[in-house]
Order: sequence, then structure tokens, then C-alpha cells
Amino acid sequence: MHTFRLSVMIATSLFIAACSNSPTGRQQVLLFSEQDMSTLGAQSFEQMKEKEKISSDNQVNRYVQCVTRALTAQLGHQDGFPGWEVVVFDSEQVNAFALPGGKIGVYTGLLDVAKNQDQLATVIGHEIGHVLAKHSNERLSRSQLANLGLQISSVALGGTEYQEMAMAGLGLGLQYGVLMPYGRAQESESDIIGLRMMSQAGFDPRESVTLWQNMSKASGGNQPPEILSTHPAHATRIDDLRAEINRLPPSTAKRPNCPAPARS
Repeated sequence: MHTFRLSVMIATSLFIAACSNSPTGRQQVLLFSEQDMSTLGAQSFEQMKEKEKISSDNQVNRYVQCVTRALTAQLGHQDGFPGWEVVVFDSEQVNAFALPGGKIGVYTGLLDVAKNQDQLATVIGHEIGHVLAKHSNERLSRSQLANLGLQISSVALGGTEYQEMAMAGLGLGLQYGVLMPYGRAQESESDIIGLRMMSQAGFDPRESVTLWQNMSKASGGNQPPEILSTHPAHATRIDDLRAEINRLPPSTAKRPNCPAPARS
């Protein structure tokens, strides 16, 4: 009983000390430092580059880099931040991710669903939104609080004992047989952050709706009911995006010109 009370006291103290607010004002618990998360993101990204085939298609790489630069330019200069590293992986996966420390991965299969620069900006902006809102830190922190027996300082150091949990927390768990999915609130929050970012960059936010309609078609209509999924249902996501689009101020940014490569 004494051990249980001590665990509760530790958890409560950590919870109070680590409370913060996300970019949209949602309350979060973040136990890990920015440096720890950046280190973990960099280590994981290097593993991904060793594991996955990197695209050598110059047109595809220029296109993805162009869209990403237009988005990240909205974030301004950050002291001590080395900049965003973007890698295109040659894979049929319809996927992309962003990691703490400024790491972005885009799979070429995504370009079959994201049909133009605006739709690609929707996905990349969404993934950057996860990083800006510190969702990986939030997921790992929740897992940590649920497993008080683990050493908090060890999770973000990339040791083999904690690597699977760390990769899952970063959203890369599918490659390692386990996934710690983003919650619905986090997914919706990233949608909003990404939408605002793409609009500020001069992309057409209305294309975000078309993108998720494409995603729905690509899934063959087999997405489980929303109550059984941690992600918003496509219809809910589209409705929320339309509502947010109506609240966006008019953008005065020059429209980016990122020529899309031909896709077979």
C-alpha cells in the first residue's frame, strides 16, 4: 500500500509540474524536454533512412521540397533549430510523417492520392502540426504515467529496452509491430494547425477537403466506424475542415508554384 501511495504521489506531482497548453489551447501533460524529443526524433529518422529505400527521382524530390519549404517558411527562424530535413521514401505506402527535431518523411505512394501541391501541403502541414503541438511528447508522457515502473529519463534516450515504446510514441510503430496512435483530439488539432499553415503559405485550403475525399476513396470505404477508431471518420474530418476554412482570414501570400511530377 505504501508503494502504491508513493506511486500516486509521484504521478500527481509529475502531472502538475508538466501541464501546459497546446497551440489551440488544449491542456497537455509533457514530461520530456525538447532536447530529449529532438534527439529521439533524429535517432529514429536515421533508422528510417537505413530501413527504407530513398527516392532518387529528382522531380519528385524537388516537388516535395518545394511544398515543404513554402510551409515551413511560415514558422520563421528559431534559435538553435538546424532547419527541416525532408526525405522522400520510394514506397507505395500512402503515408508521411514528421518527427521532433525537424525531420519529415514522405512516401511516394502519397502522390497517387494527394493529386496537387495543395493536397500534398494538406498532408505535410498536418504532420508538421503534430510536431508543433508536441503530440509525440504527449503520447509518451501518457504512456509513462501509465507505467510508473519505467525510468522516465530513459525513454527518450533510445536504449534498446525502451526503443519499441519510443518508436511507437513517435508514430513509427507500424514498422516495429506496435503503434501508439494519435488520439482524435490530436488528429483534429493537427488538421487545424496544418490548415492555417497552408493558407498562410498561399496554398488553397479548400483542397484539404478534396484530399480527404481522395483518402476515403483510396481506403475503399472500409474505414471502421468512428467509435472504433482513434482517428476521426472521413465525413467528420471533412465537416470540421469546412467549418475551419470558413473561419480562416483571407491569405495575402503569393501562391507557391511547385510543379507536380508526372505519375504513371
